[in-house]
Amino acid sequence: MERKHGLGLGRYAGRSGGAARDGESARRAEKVRERVRLLIEITARSGAYRKGLVAAAAHLSAEEAAILADLEGHGLQVPQLHDVLCGGHVLVDDVRLYDKWNFAKVSHPRLSSHHRDIDKNRYPDIGMRGHVVREKLHGRTVQGTWVQLEKTPAAFGGRKLPSIDDVRHLVDYLVYRFTRSNVGPWGLSRRTERRPMYLSPMLAVPTSLTPPVARMLARTLHRIEEADDVTSASADLAARFPPPDRADLSKELGRSLSGRAGRGLFGASEVWVTQTPSRGAAAVLRESSLPSPGGWQAGGVS
Repeated sequence: MERKHGLGLGRYAGRSGGAARDGESARRAEKVRERVRLLIEITARSGAYRKGLVAAAAHLSAEEAAILADLEGHGLQVPQLHDVLCGGHVLVDDVRLYDKWNFAKVSHPRLSSHHRDIDKNRYPDIGMRGHVVREKLHGRTVQGTWVQLEKTPAAFGGRKLPSIDDVRHLVDYLVYRFTRSNVGPWGLSRRTERRPMYLSPMLAVPTSLTPPVARMLARTLHRIEEADDVTSASADLAARFPPPDRADLSKELGRSLSGRAGRGLFGASEVWVTQTPSRGAAAVLRESSLPSPGGWQAGGVS
């Protein structure tokens, strides 16, 4: 009897733990949705879009938010979000996104002419519909994942007779041919497959140096470091705190910066602070700059 009772408690505890995990996942998904909605509202204030973008963002699904959040996590900035929403072709050097964006309940296989060098039987293109993305289409590249938002979904080959969406998609293709711009859900973008947007590109290529070049480079780097050492601080401090003694400074070249290399989410966008400084902070700064009453006197401290 006690064993059965214990098993029952374990079963209920498992259910409680699963419910807690589901609740935490739902809270994280809602947090991501709110962040992406805010990004869309920010870019909608300055960019030119078709009507209805902000209203569509209010119905943003968790899957749509996850895709846009992943792009932001790979370096997408607010100005670049305009091209994404307008159908820009995006390349991300991360193969994991191909499977991550294949959502079980909302994704479906699609036919497209993008990246024909990829084996489409092994890596078929995947579509997904949503209020903001309209028709999201993504697939594999040689070393990553590509994604593009389309104004009109197409299902060529899925039916014997074309649907009205297929006709509209054909019209969008004609617009592309005449304007050389992709037709996205909220506008046109010049970021086509031939001129894509790159996120997190793998630019670091390992290479070796010949011994004479390596020695010359090491001497130059040592000379630069010594010059920085004497100019960045007073001479006595520089002598007391020498830099680390590294045998070969050339090995430090080419190391990539963590995160997004300091460019930030807003990058080159026209964002500035319009709020005046805090009065409390200004008062503290003024007080810290004033001399102390009576000042310091020699021999005043015993």
